[in-house]
Amino acid sequence: MEKFARQSILTTLSNYLGVAIGYFNVLWLFPYSLDPAQIGILRTVQDMAMLLVPFAQLGLGNAITRYFPQLKGKQGAFLTFSVLVTLLGFITVSLLFFIFKDQVISAFAVNSPQVIDFFVVVLLITLFAVVNTVLDAFSRSYMKIAIPSLLREVLLRLLSTLLVSVYLVGWIDFDQMVWGLSFNYLIVLLSLIVYMYRIGIFKVNFDFDSERKGFKSEFLNYSFITLLGTAGGILIMKIDSLMVSSMIGLEANAIYNIAFSIAIVMEMPRRAISQVSMPVVAEYFSRQEFLKINKLYKDIAVSQTLICVLLFLGIWANIDNLYHFVPNNTIYETGKWVVLWIGFGKMCDIAFSINGEIIVFSKYYIFNITATVIMSIAVVLFNLLLIPSYGIEGAAFASFLAMFLFNFIKYIYIKVRLSFEPFSWDVLKILSLGIGVFFVQDFVFGGNESGITDMFIRSIAITSMYGLGIFVLGVAKENQKKLIQKIKGLRP
Repeated sequence: MEKFARQSILTTLSNYLGVAIGYFNVLWLFPYSLDPAQIGILRTVQDMAMLLVPFAQLGLGNAITRYFPQLKGKQGAFLTFSVLVTLLGFITVSLLFFIFKDQVISAFAVNSPQVIDFFVVVLLITLFAVVNTVLDAFSRSYMKIAIPSLLREVLLRLLSTLLVSVYLVGWIDFDQMVWGLSFNYLIVLLSLIVYMYRIGIFKVNFDFDSERKGFKSEFLNYSFITLLGTAGGILIMKIDSLMVSSMIGLEANAIYNIAFSIAIVMEMPRRAISQVSMPVVAEYFSRQEFLKINKLYKDIAVSQTLICVLLFLGIWANIDNLYHFVPNNTIYETGKWVVLWIGFGKMCDIAFSINGEIIVFSKYYIFNITATVIMSIAVVLFNLLLIPSYGIEGAAFASFLAMFLFNFIKYIYIKVRLSFEPFSWDVLKILSLGIGVFFVQDFVFGGNESGITDMFIRSIAITSMYGLGIFVLGVAKENQKKLIQKIKGLRP
C-alpha cells in the first residue's frame, strides 16, 4: 500500500504541474496568441485523434494490465506482440477513416470547414498516441507510473507552450503550428521509449510462443470485447467538443474547451489513483482477494472525494477570478456555466470510485461494454437534444447526465454482482461540508471585486474552513492518526 500511495502522490504531483502549465496555456497563452476559431481548430483536431485512439488500440490497454501478472519472463515478447497488434489496429482505423471521409467532411463542412484541412494531422496524432498508450500500460503494470505521467502531463504541455510561442513570434504560420502538434506527440512517445529502455522494461522479442496454450487468443478476445467499453468511455468525454464544433462552430468550441479545461483539474487525483489502482485491482482479482478490493473501493472513494471537493470549491468559488485573467475574457467567460456542469459530472466519476476498473478486471467485464454502449448512445442523443436549444451549456449538461447515469449503472451492477460498496458516512460528511463551506464563503466574500486579492483571500478561507471541518467531523480517522503521529515524530 505504501508503494501504491507513493506512486499516486508522484503521479498526482506530475498531473498538477501539468495542470499549472495547462492553465497558463489555456487561460492566457492561447487566448492571447490565437483567435477563438484557431483555438477551436487545435482542440477539434486533438479531440478527434483522441476519439480514434481506443479503436486503433483495440482495447489492449486494459488487457495488458489484466494479463501481465500471468507472464513469466515473456514480457518482451508480450510488448512486441501488443505493439504490432496496435499498429494493425491503426492501419484498420486509418482505412475506415478514409473510406468514410466524405461523411466526416459533411459533418464539419458547414460550421467548421477549416478542420477538414488537417485530417492527416489527426491520423498522425492517433498513431503516436496509440503506441504511447500501449507502452504506458506496460509501464503501469511494472508500477512505473510517475515518469510516464510526467511525460504525458508535463512534457506534452510544455511542448504546446513552445509551439504556440514560436507561432506568436512569427517563426511559423498557423498551418505549420497545427502540423507541429503531431511532432509534439512523437517527442513524448520517443521519450517514453528511451525511459523504458533505460530501466530495462523495453525489450523487443519476436518469440511469441506463450508458456500457456491459448494465451494469445484469450488475450485478444478480451481486448476486442473490452474495445467498445474503452472507446465508449472516450466517446463520452470527447463527443461533446466535436459536436459543438460541428453544430455551432469553432469559436463556440474554443469557449467550451477553455471552460472544460478549468473544470478538468479536479479530475487529476482520480486519474492518478486510477492508473496506480488498475494493476493492484488486477492482482487482487487474480488471487481472489475480494475483501481487499472492497476495502480499496471504499478507501479510494473517500480519498478522491476528500481532495476533489476542495478543488471543486476552489474552482467554482473563484470562477470569476479565473476568467478575470483570460485575455479577451468577455468572449470566453460566457462558458462559466459549462465549468459548473462539467464539475458536477467529474464529481460523479470521483464519488463512485473505481467502479469501471473493478468491472474491467472482474469476470463480469463484458457488462462494461453494455453500460458504455448505452451511455455512448445516450450522450449523443442528449447532445442532439440540448445543443440546439441551450448551446454549449446544453453540451455540458448532456455530459453531466451521461457521466452520472454511466457511474450509477456501474455502481448498481457491482452492488448486485459483487456486493461491493464504495460509499460510507465519510463521503456524505465530505459532500455536506463542501456545500456548507461554499455558502459561507459566498456570503462573506460575495461582494468582492474580482482579481488576485479576492482569489487569494477566498482560497485561504476555503482551505482553512475545509481542513478544520475534516478534523472536526473525523473524516478518514486512520489517515488523521497517521498524520498526527508523523507530526509528533518531527518534534525535538
